[in-house]
Amino acid sequence: MTNTRFLPSIGLILCIFSSHAQSYDPHALFAPGFYNGQSKPYHSSNGAPASNYWQNRADYVLQASLDTMTNILKGSETIRYTNNSPDSLRSLWLQLDQNTYRGDARSNFYTEGAGDKHTDGYTLSSVKLEQGGIITTADYIVTDTRLQIRLRKALPSGGGRVNILISYQYTVPGDFGNRTDYTTTANGKIYEIAQWYPRMCVYDDSQGWNTLPFLGSGEFYCEYGDFDYKVTVPWNMIVAGSGELINPQEVLTAKEQARLTAAKASDKTIMIHTVEDINIPSGRPVQKGTLTWHFKMYNTRDVAFGASHAYIWDAARVNLPDGKKALAMSVYPVESAGDGAWGRATEYLKSSIEYFSEKWFVYPYPVAINEAGIAGGMEYPGIVFDGITDKGKELYWVTAHEIGHNWFPMIVGSDERQYAWMDEGFNTFIDIYASDVFNKGEYAPKRDGEYAPGGGNPVEEIVPLLKDPQAPVMMTRADAIPEKYRHPMTYFKPALGLVLLREVILGKERFDYAFRQYIHRWAYRHPTPFDFFRTMDNETGEDLSWFWREWFFQNGGLDQAVQHVAYTDNDPAKGVQVTLANLDRMVMPATLELVWKDGSKQRISLPAETWMQSGTRELHLAPGPGGQRLTSITLDPDKVLPDVNRENNSWKAE
Repeated sequence: MTNTRFLPSIGLILCIFSSHAQSYDPHALFAPGFYNGQSKPYHSSNGAPASNYWQNRADYVLQASLDTMTNILKGSETIRYTNNSPDSLRSLWLQLDQNTYRGDARSNFYTEGAGDKHTDGYTLSSVKLEQGGIITTADYIVTDTRLQIRLRKALPSGGGRVNILISYQYTVPGDFGNRTDYTTTANGKIYEIAQWYPRMCVYDDSQGWNTLPFLGSGEFYCEYGDFDYKVTVPWNMIVAGSGELINPQEVLTAKEQARLTAAKASDKTIMIHTVEDINIPSGRPVQKGTLTWHFKMYNTRDVAFGASHAYIWDAARVNLPDGKKALAMSVYPVESAGDGAWGRATEYLKSSIEYFSEKWFVYPYPVAINEAGIAGGMEYPGIVFDGITDKGKELYWVTAHEIGHNWFPMIVGSDERQYAWMDEGFNTFIDIYASDVFNKGEYAPKRDGEYAPGGGNPVEEIVPLLKDPQAPVMMTRADAIPEKYRHPMTYFKPALGLVLLREVILGKERFDYAFRQYIHRWAYRHPTPFDFFRTMDNETGEDLSWFWREWFFQNGGLDQAVQHVAYTDNDPAKGVQVTLANLDRMVMPATLELVWKDGSKQRISLPAETWMQSGTRELHLAPGPGGQRLTSITLDPDKVLPDVNRENNSWKAE
């Protein structure tokens, strides 16, 4: 925590030197104009949505059937699209993510190692529009993973509505699907079904239509709305889907319904569909044909589901603030069972949701699902796909991280395709602290470094990245970040930056208040990076533009040094002169520890403004206790800063 008040026994005079450190330019780092042009008419200068803020809306009615012999999903959808913008729209844009698996997709060419497994992507059998009760065939064009509908009549601003009706099918990709796939287990295939229907692109006040193609690294940017969807599968399969199951009496046995009711009142995990239920006829309500599972989810930006005959299913109650409740559930195959593995998955899920809800923002959905498959760590509203072979701390960490994405970007709806750090970095930050509190620190501490993952000091782990001249900056578009730097730049560096803000620069109380304000302001809305920066500045009362510049828009090292120590007139009783330097591009608040001959210690905290005019500072310190001599002086004694050269951080008496 920064503290500009020094210990009472130490006097301080700052003398500004005219010379600057070789690699440090204070005028560049503290330059004016960081926010120039970044305040938009619908985004207030304090980082909040303005009173006239708007965003469009997409409500979905979806129906899908899954053929497990051919692995083909057939679907139909009705999208009710509402144009709340001040602009009339001559065309509409939709995302066709399944087209990324085509052999001619752009995703095959933007990076190496795309692979030789493909599908045919979407086959669209019908695209129609309904306006004013009249249904017409749409004029549309497909370009890679986007579909543009060209309207004969513009969609009016300020609430104009249109219904889009699409019938389609596609082949579910196998183990090459990455985020959506199927795999085979001892008791049948497991399907992880995501990005399974044409989705509206976002039209916002920053970009207009956001039509970046789906290349694979950059994730999603979706409008909010209500979802009503049905999934038809063979009779012996369990479906676990985003939202609330509407027709349990049709798709569950009486025993399963009773168990589900019991789980809603239990803090302990209760089995819903057991190992024994998998292969006995009475384990399902019917023994032939198909069953249609009906789900609803409100005020969300997407839905996904898993389906399998192989699922074991368990659940437990989630306790939320103000007496609210939700249900945590896990589905997994027998191969993943056991208390050392997925037998604790619901416990992990429940604990994570309770912590994030208490600390930051209450979980808004009735159900959360942890699903075991080969996607190996992927998130959608109300459901996460985690690794089928994960166990112990790895399963806890991936569960906490993936369900944490329900806060970023499912609740706070940032653009993942542009700014990956706004979901991955923020989420990595909050799940670090979740690990500290789970079961009294059973899996703590969680470390998210690229260079020494799972252990070590994170500020030491970041140093190679800060020194790497080839590393991109964090503001780089998600798909443009090379794989070598994807984890360090989108997960590790932004998370560590927030830790530094919370624990070193601002202090926990000020940071937590401002961060909560950001979440509450932009829940179910579309913030830009500058909305985050402005909120943190305004709600902590700090001008942090220097930090946003150096950490998010630049790469560079931090090198604080003790350059010279001398007693005034060579007499310890008259005080001591200490010369400090900031030798690299980055600055941070400085902590200076003095150790006197009798072993007593004193600390001085210097704010970031210490370096505002020069890279060199001379401190004139009062004499030590009894006028005694110093034995050592150390910058950053607790090693909380990512200093690239600690050898010059200390001075020791001869």
